[in-house]
Amino acid sequence: MNQFTLRLREDVQRPTAILTNFSHLHAMLDTGAVLPVWVSNETLLKSLGGVPIAPDQPFGGFGGMTTGTIYRLPTFQIGELIFPEFPIIASRIDLPCQMILSATMFNGLIYEIDDWNHKFNVTIPDHESHVRKLTIEDKNGTLHILCTGE
Repeated sequence: MNQFTLRLREDVQRPTAILTNFSHLHAMLDTGAVLPVWVSNETLLKSLGGVPIAPDQPFGGFGGMTTGTIYRLPTFQIGELIFPEFPIIASRIDLPCQMILSATMFNGLIYEIDDWNHKFNVTIPDHESHVRKLTIEDKNGTLHILCTGE
């Protein structure tokens, strides 16, 4: 098993990781989220290599339905996890971070939010890959996500 730890911000109440290997961006961990969401300025997302692939996509979240543009990043890394061709939906909302990491990104992994020590611990079991394939699919007008190891 491999394990890595990300530092959590101490100045906010929600678990928000500092992505040291991704431009030191801040990402809120949302164990109820199905889709990863970019909540900051889309200009920043584009400067990181994000390419819009599907505008005005309806999705559930933030207490109801909303819309956003699906982007694809050439690669996204969280600790030792690598997500090639990473899909993320952009929908502007006022949060103390640039993005929301969804629980689905960690399917098959062991993760812990250690609020006392301000750490996010992730364990990759031996049977799981550190290279993850995240796919957003539209099924009858509803966005679904699938995450598998490559």
